[in-house]
Amino acid sequence: QPETMKLLLILAVVVGVALADVHVSRMVRVKTGRERMIEEGTFEKYQNWKNGQRAVKQLLGMDGAHGSQPEKDYQDAEYVGEIDLGTPAQKFWVVMDTGSSNLWVVDKTCGGGGSCNALCNLYCFSFCPAKCCSMVGTTKADPCANKAQFDSSKSSTYVKNGQTFSIQYGTGSCDGFLGQDVAAVGGTTLSFSQQVFGQATSLAAFFAGQPLDGICGIGWPSIAVDHVTPLPQNLLSSLDSPLFTVWMTKLGLANSGQIGGAITWGAIDSTHCDASSIAYVPLTSETYWQFRMTGVSAGSYSKRESWEVISDTGTSLLAGPDAEIRGIASALGGTYNSQYGLYTVSCTANVGNIVLTIGGKPYAITKQNSIIQVTTSDCALGIQNFGGGGISWILGDTFIRQYCNVYDIGNKQIGFMTATQ
Repeated sequence: QPETMKLLLILAVVVGVALADVHVSRMVRVKTGRERMIEEGTFEKYQNWKNGQRAVKQLLGMDGAHGSQPEKDYQDAEYVGEIDLGTPAQKFWVVMDTGSSNLWVVDKTCGGGGSCNALCNLYCFSFCPAKCCSMVGTTKADPCANKAQFDSSKSSTYVKNGQTFSIQYGTGSCDGFLGQDVAAVGGTTLSFSQQVFGQATSLAAFFAGQPLDGICGIGWPSIAVDHVTPLPQNLLSSLDSPLFTVWMTKLGLANSGQIGGAITWGAIDSTHCDASSIAYVPLTSETYWQFRMTGVSAGSYSKRESWEVISDTGTSLLAGPDAEIRGIASALGGTYNSQYGLYTVSCTANVGNIVLTIGGKPYAITKQNSIIQVTTSDCALGIQNFGGGGISWILGDTFIRQYCNVYDIGNKQIGFMTATQ
């Protein structure tokens, strides 16, 4: 009898494991705004415009405005995932962004002209509608065009909210109103029936030509504009564990549009990542996915300090303080190219590793991930300088492609494990 009970118990465990619902949503590699502007030959002008805009905002004290994310402009957003809204589902490709916390998509009312203050042709002040903001040397096309647009009249489960929202980015803004409906993670059975999200009626000019229909912020609630609860928090009761894993792989310029990563909701991704190598560090702030890093080295360059850093799936590069980035670039033989805004190297360069020290453990980024293709003939180091208030480093896709990131909401920690694919 005891043996029979033991066998039944073992069978129950095995069946339970077999029936566990694994929620995996795919991410697709898209051409970044930087890549598009480099092709057009406009990136250097864009950078000058962006720097001027930031200087004006700092002078006027606008950087800390409500709903402000002054360092985010998605010029290097590289991967998008599917979010479905409404009944029947309307599909949207959005940046799955750990560096923000709001879900918004383009609304069917987005676009159009209108009269604009002349100042808005130079800088996106707080009083400027996003569609009035233009950028020197970049396309003036309607940023709402050629994107999936949400039509609330076609959803039987839509609930009107009506509150306005505005998010100020580093290059303009996203404005509109809030609505509520069923939100589902594409490719999975995960959904939440009462998700509040933004319906954008006006977008910054930067979004023109960008192959994305919105942003799905998967950061912490404290940085959400208008105190809207982020989708991951609303999905927690549906997950086996209160966490999600992000895996990314490297795809070149020619592979835009192909699957380049995945988010595993509620579980450790042991398919694309070495789960035995996982190590966690505590978060230092429940805002962004923020933690502490204590060292960086590359070749002959080495620096030890206590920096506040964030893991950001919405940034494709490894971004850090100017002095440290220049030190890494010099040690690896990089030469700054203002046309690209990056440190160029030979595509066949045998550069050394970039090593980050986190939680007392070294994390080496090899040349496979530290060198990125900029054009069909030119390559660069996947690093850039960054100045972001109390945050010193952004560990973007350059790091995440080397190490799968586990975003543990329940234990307020983040984990890293070696990517195996």
